Amino acid sequence: MCKTIVGTEHYVKTIRLMNSVCDHLSCDNSTVYITSGSFGEGLQIRGSDLDVMFVLKYIEVHDNITSIAFNPKTTYFSLMTEDTKPCYAMLRLKSSPCPIVRQLCGNVRGDAYLSNELFNKYFLTENSPVVHGPCISDKQGTTDIAYCLRSINWVTSASQWIIRSNNSWPNENTKQMIINHGLLFVPIGSKGSPHEKLEWRMSFSVGEKFLTYTFSHTQLLCYAMMKILLKDIINTDSRCSDLLCSYYLKTILFWISEELHPSSWTPGNLIKCFMRCFHRLIYCIEYSVCPHYFIPENNLFENKIEGLDRDNLIDTLRVLFSYGWRCIFFSQQISHFVLSCNVKNDQSFFRYDDFNILLESSVLGHVMTLIGSPHNFNRAVHNILFCLSRKSKYINAYFISAMCNRLYQALYMRSKISNKQKYNEYNHCLGYLLMNINHDIVSGWLMVASFLYKAKQYKKSLTVIEYALSKCTLEKIFYGTKLSVAQLRPIECHLIQKQGCVRSLKFVMADYIVFGTCQFIPMELLMSIKLCEIPPVVYGHFLSFLCHYHLNNVRECGNSLRDLQTTIFKNYFMRNEPISQSISYYCLGTAHQLIGDHVSAKQAFNVTLELLQPYPYYIKQFKRLSLVASM
Repeated sequence: MCKTIVGTEHYVKTIRLMNSVCDHLSCDNSTVYITSGSFGEGLQIRGSDLDVMFVLKYIEVHDNITSIAFNPKTTYFSLMTEDTKPCYAMLRLKSSPCPIVRQLCGNVRGDAYLSNELFNKYFLTENSPVVHGPCISDKQGTTDIAYCLRSINWVTSASQWIIRSNNSWPNENTKQMIINHGLLFVPIGSKGSPHEKLEWRMSFSVGEKFLTYTFSHTQLLCYAMMKILLKDIINTDSRCSDLLCSYYLKTILFWISEELHPSSWTPGNLIKCFMRCFHRLIYCIEYSVCPHYFIPENNLFENKIEGLDRDNLIDTLRVLFSYGWRCIFFSQQISHFVLSCNVKNDQSFFRYDDFNILLESSVLGHVMTLIGSPHNFNRAVHNILFCLSRKSKYINAYFISAMCNRLYQALYMRSKISNKQKYNEYNHCLGYLLMNINHDIVSGWLMVASFLYKAKQYKKSLTVIEYALSKCTLEKIFYGTKLSVAQLRPIECHLIQKQGCVRSLKFVMADYIVFGTCQFIPMELLMSIKLCEIPPVVYGHFLSFLCHYHLNNVRECGNSLRDLQTTIFKNYFMRNEPISQSISYYCLGTAHQLIGDHVSAKQAFNVTLELLQPYPYYIKQFKRLSLVASM
């Protein structure tokens, strides 16, 4: 579990910190961004989607609205729970400076109540066109976004949780922190309720996130095993698919954690604790009762699993339970795991395993989609200057470098300006480029070389290219791939162990060159921006060829062309993807055409078109090029 699925305790803390930093950088004046679900808890089990919550700052919900001071720029709703089931409420509009808010309300007995249906429809977009429960999802169902409202005060219906006795979990500090953060309201009503479209469900996602953060690593492993049991085993039975969700499992784990003393959660007791949770799950389904952790009056299983579905599910669970803890081996991701006898189980290799889990996860890709504005850049700089945690400083620095990859491409290098302005813009852009190398040395330096090439500083560009290509050694890998023990030299093992996963990324990664705008693409390569994701070594040799071509270095030009051919034919540092290979052959064809070898150029362009056959859009873009039209 620690080596290939969950990661070590150190890894989980790193992922949680990365999510926290990312959430903080993604907030703005109107919205608070919260990564929730398993992803936000530091777990990424196969089959899990990404859950994101956007909390609207300009709307407040209050249980007792008479005791607050009104802000004329804020919309206020009062909480109405008299005619709703536990854990649900209606939100009555008290005041709002925004006319659109009243349009999203429905009328009940002369009062305006916020409609969950109209609220969700208001936030539908082309990228997220599907309403999925309280969330808005993309067409693939990989990302769920919940736009929600916040109450800064703890609700009366959950007051019993504060004084409920427990075995030291959660402790008083954790309880107080959860209470201080209040709760959220998500746009979905109780199914079958007379006012279903006007009800909102209370969400304790923030509090639940705090609770999982207090889990020992054994508790987290137990939670991961329960999720694997559900997603990889129970849900593969067509009779039981979609009857359970991971939220039920988390609720059961919360109740058992409250019943047991924290000292019970030790690695030696993992199997015992897992079987206890499994047995409780069967009990809850058998008696159709699963009390909500914060509001026990809300039975999560009420009218949910009934009749034949319930009988089939119980039969399946009892069969699995008869295998004991070994039922977990029915999961493919567990059964396919083979522990190598040649790998020592020491701390350095645990860090190495953490590193691979990070590379295979979507954490890095997720955070890169959220951090592209100058406002976030300034906030990250502030975090580095004033944060006391060294690990937090490293993560903010990594995000700053990733932001620079976007920020420098957003700059527009104007031509009709004074020399002084041009000099300032040049230095500004070069500053972003140099900061960009701190998350990926190879692609970072190649972008610097591309910038110098566009500035016609060919000799400087060649120096940078030579340095970047020297870093393309065998241990370098792409995002989404694995680092094998055979690739690691002793120095890399020591590096990962000493500096940790995040700081080691820039030394191990060699990702593709991605152009967001045309101004950084060489004129000889002005094809569709969507095609401009180029393998690093291919681009390095192609750019080297262009520099020598403009310097009239005939011999070096030929050497660079041969290196480019060898790289492409041997598929060196290239993903086995048609689009990736097509852009490489396009570079090769362009190089041949520049030196007058039209036969070789045509052959390369034909290979490009052949590789793009499954992608009609890209073929259309490719054929628009004057270079191809002249063939």
